[in-house]
Amino acid sequence: MSLGFRVAVRAVVVFALAAGVVFLPAGTWRYWQGWAWLAACFLPSILAFVYFLRHDRELVERRLRTREKVAEQKRLIQWMKPLFLVAFLLPGFDFRFGWSRNLLGAAPMWLSLLSTVLVAAAFVFIFWVLKTNSYAGRTIEVVTGQGVISTGPYAWVRHPMYTGCVVLLLFTPLALGSWLALPVFALLVPFYGIRLRNHEKVLRAELSEYSDYCTRTRYRLIPFVW
Repeated sequence: MSLGFRVAVRAVVVFALAAGVVFLPAGTWRYWQGWAWLAACFLPSILAFVYFLRHDRELVERRLRTREKVAEQKRLIQWMKPLFLVAFLLPGFDFRFGWSRNLLGAAPMWLSLLSTVLVAAAFVFIFWVLKTNSYAGRTIEVVTGQGVISTGPYAWVRHPMYTGCVVLLLFTPLALGSWLALPVFALLVPFYGIRLRNHEKVLRAELSEYSDYCTRTRYRLIPFVW
């Protein structure tokens, strides 16, 4: 199969799964926050893949590979999958049964819209990360010829991809109108802290200049914090 066809199939499958996770628990298609969130996630992603199919096909190949080679990462992902599933199912059930509305009041429309914009902004930021670093695969590995990237977002933090993912996670429940899901999504943030520590272990071992880069770029995930 051609690379473009594989990307298209993957996009359709992921969209179908995401729509199922959002709308099946909600029990209705009349969940405007769900439609807005899906648009904020998939429109930037599709445009990014179209761009990279034209300009960096090797990056697209790396992004399509999902099988981790590092044992620690395999275990971490296996442990975290149930929590990720619960987190993404919860907003739909919350919409259906009104838990947040009954306990805390409905999330205001302006907050859901603002959070949706920030979700889209997180994907735009991730596009910038990928455009800056062609080696930013979905799995943790060092490939032949790979160097240390220190420009663009990598001048601010050592793992800007994870920074974008954290923003995406923290604003997704509010974009979906669920107060109740917010602390559950917050529990996912340490996943990226643990993942990046192991990621840095691999990079320090296999990239000779990475330790110097860490000395120059102090913050791992959040500028001026950590």
